[in-house]
Amino acid sequence: MLQSLAGSSCVRLVERHRSAWCFGLLVLGYALYLVFGAVVFSSVELPYEDLLRQELRKLKRRFVEEHECLSEQQLESFLARVLEASNYGVSVLSNASGNWNWDFTSALFFASTVLSTTGYGHTVPLSDGGKAFCIIYSVIGIPFTLLFLTAVVQRIIVYVTRRPVLYFHVRWGFSKQIVAIIHAVILGFVTVSCFFFIPAAIFSVLEDDWNFLESFYFCFISLSTIGLGDYVPGEGYNQKFRELYKIGITCYLLLGLIAMLVVLETFCELHELKKFRKMFYVKKDKEEDRVHIVEHDQLSFSSISDQAASLKEDQKINEPFVTPQSAVNCDGCINN
Repeated sequence: MLQSLAGSSCVRLVERHRSAWCFGLLVLGYALYLVFGAVVFSSVELPYEDLLRQELRKLKRRFVEEHECLSEQQLESFLARVLEASNYGVSVLSNASGNWNWDFTSALFFASTVLSTTGYGHTVPLSDGGKAFCIIYSVIGIPFTLLFLTAVVQRIIVYVTRRPVLYFHVRWGFSKQIVAIIHAVILGFVTVSCFFFIPAAIFSVLEDDWNFLESFYFCFISLSTIGLGDYVPGEGYNQKFRELYKIGITCYLLLGLIAMLVVLETFCELHELKKFRKMFYVKKDKEEDRVHIVEHDQLSFSSISDQAASLKEDQKINEPFVTPQSAVNCDGCINN
């Protein structure tokens, strides 16, 4: 008997705080996912980093031995300056000195990566004025970009998602939930094909050092606004039509970002995902809703009473010679 009562009380406790339990499991799952990613990346990339470090040490030692007139300290100071310039997008290599990082097309590409929060990091402002302007430009431009993308996606999703689903539901009598799921899958497949596979094939042809996997990796990193900066198109030596190429990449990033947001919004409107998201949200308390309704009613009632009282005072001022019987009748009418 006691065990059944304890079990029923535990069940009621879990049901009462179900949203909090689900949120706790969500936080725990996210933390475990972060740890899982760290373990996998560390186990995969750490051996390659160790091999690269050993190779650089051997290369440096061999270079110092072959050039005895150059001390190791001088070599390290020169390499430090070269690496510092490379962090700002400036290279000392002879096959990379012909491309400017701050011509108009490169600056346009940089502005698009800043406003879309992609930020490859291959080109950064050099001067203090450029850094200050970048801060102000981003503070204004990023909310402006979010507003622009939201307005565009809201208009596109009506014609791409809602009307087709409603058409098949009304015209052919299919279930709206099933039609929405099939439509979301087809739309996702089309978007992946048009903005990932086809551009990856194009980049693998236009970029000499990229294969298909690296090109697909660049497309995903860019359109997901991760922007690691290890692969940036249009930075090769003697790139043909570089200005036009940069403008085309800028347009591709904006259109691809809009397409990704449309697909995400389409999946978020699925009934199953809405139910799943509600598990982790804070539910509104019914008592709070009742209190707000009562307060609203009391406020409305008090405002009506005040209006009636002011109306009676105005009538007394305007009609000072009213008989008591008529005044009583008037009060009754006003109260009614």
